[in-house]
Amino acid sequence: MAQPPIAVHLMGVPIHGVTTEETVGWIAHWIAEGSAHQVATVNPEFLMKAREDAQFRHVLHEAALCIPDGIGVLWAARLRGIRLPERVAGSDLVPRLAEEAAKRGWRLFFLGAAPGVAEQAADVLERSHPGLSVAGCYAGSPAPEEEATIVDRIQCAQTDLLLVAYGAPKQDLWLARNLARTGAAVGIGVGGSFDFIAGTSRRAPRWVQRLGLEWLHRLVREPWRWRRQLALPLFAWLVLVGRDRPTDSLS
Repeated sequence: MAQPPIAVHLMGVPIHGVTTEETVGWIAHWIAEGSAHQVATVNPEFLMKAREDAQFRHVLHEAALCIPDGIGVLWAARLRGIRLPERVAGSDLVPRLAEEAAKRGWRLFFLGAAPGVAEQAADVLERSHPGLSVAGCYAGSPAPEEEATIVDRIQCAQTDLLLVAYGAPKQDLWLARNLARTGAAVGIGVGGSFDFIAGTSRRAPRWVQRLGLEWLHRLVREPWRWRRQLALPLFAWLVLVGRDRPTDSLS
């Protein structure tokens, strides 16, 4: 297969114009191939962080696939005259990958989230997709002193697909440092996906998601997130006035 198409750059980050099914196809290809590939689920919060963080931006630039996880990303690309085919939400992608894994025999490792949440998410997916092979579940932490122990767990579990839920940018930086050592063919930072699957957090109804207001639904349910959500109107303003460029370089 050729390299995934790069449709647009926003804040120094390449966003690939792929659908959910194309994303699954690339992941299947890389698992069959065997070498390590990192996938990032890019939303406006990612882009705002990457705009000011050259290390994070470099990791996203080097990722094999940056999927458009956020209506804001599609909107910003459209202002650049590029229509991305669809939003590829990490919270929807994980169950779809579990379905494919059950068919193909991939071994999934669930890393991150609060203690017990990864196990709950894995249990939900095992019940929904009989035959799913869960290589392991572990909360752990992205702290450097834990890396050797966690890498050993994942490697010993003979993992094909590694799902990491430490939140951005920690999960993506962790994968950039460690994915090749784990033996997993594909690693994906999945943010709050385990919580949504396990039911410890609730996603917005589909009609709210279609309107692009999932961020508002989450803010109402989790008001402590208000500082993080301030990034969204700032993102929109920067895109509208054409100032969506990194504030530093990748030197």
